[in-house]
Amino acid sequence: MPITIRQVAQLSGVSVATVSRVFNGYTDVHPDTRARVLAAARELDYAPSAAARTLVGRRSQLIGVVLNTGAHADIDNPFFLDVLVGLNHGIHAFGSDLLLFAVELEGEYLRRARHHRVDGVVIWGVNRNDPEIGKLLEAHMPLVAVDLEVVAPGATWVSSDNVGGARLAIRHLHELGHTRIATITGIVDTKPGAERLEGYRSEMASLGLAAPPEYEQVGDFYADSGHAAMLALLALPEPPTAVFAASDEMAIGAVGAVRDAGMSVPDDISLVGFDDSRLAALLQPPLTTVAQDRVGLGKAAARALAAAIEHPDETKAPTVLPVELVVRGSSARV
Repeated sequence: MPITIRQVAQLSGVSVATVSRVFNGYTDVHPDTRARVLAAARELDYAPSAAARTLVGRRSQLIGVVLNTGAHADIDNPFFLDVLVGLNHGIHAFGSDLLLFAVELEGEYLRRARHHRVDGVVIWGVNRNDPEIGKLLEAHMPLVAVDLEVVAPGATWVSSDNVGGARLAIRHLHELGHTRIATITGIVDTKPGAERLEGYRSEMASLGLAAPPEYEQVGDFYADSGHAAMLALLALPEPPTAVFAASDEMAIGAVGAVRDAGMSVPDDISLVGFDDSRLAALLQPPLTTVAQDRVGLGKAAARALAAAIEHPDETKAPTVLPVELVVRGSSARV
């Protein structure tokens, strides 16, 4: 005999209506009650029919995900993987599933969202000028952007405190005695890249430190660009004694460049990254970095999207998660 929704209700000690609300993604169910219902469903091996949920609730329980990793056509970067893990956990808590869209098919986000009848869309890594974003908004598709400012009814965005994190990094290096501090930026037309550069510039100015243009080397968040940028910095007539890299991946590449130049971190160059990826503590020396809650970022996007789906006509305030400096061996006094 198939397991019924009534049996799930009996085991979890709630009404059939409450179980139905959990599996239809309503946000007005207490988290403890939701967890109890989902635990009972797992114990009974109960899975509601997706087709039935769509017919009854006019929802597919599917969330479309548009993830563009740029020139690096993969999601091997720990940042993307961790945010995706958090998003997956958060969406599952509301009884929905993720559907990852192939970004190679540019300009088709709305078409695919409609084709798969998704209840909402999460986007990140997408160019802010992509006209497809406007199409999603015009179609009143509930939407949450990660690291991209999108403000409209039924849409919002989540991000980390990029400016504040960069300022923490520069302040730390200055407190160690460094005055010649350079940065390896991320892609500057992205929100994290632009804001981390803004944080670098504003903190350098507040401290009264010179920040010549050649101290701003542009990277793309990946290791190869960090390696090339660090070599360029070391070749300057007056090279920096400390460097803030706008991602841990670039910091890892920068460490390799310092070694290739016959120098060492932190004896010759102090280095701070951004992300606190799983590799940061394993690097030699371990990487001082600005930690952002990457899994928490994904969960915040899931919560925001659930609210947007439930109240599609409301404009939601953005969510900015705090960051913290994690001091390890790659930064030292001059």
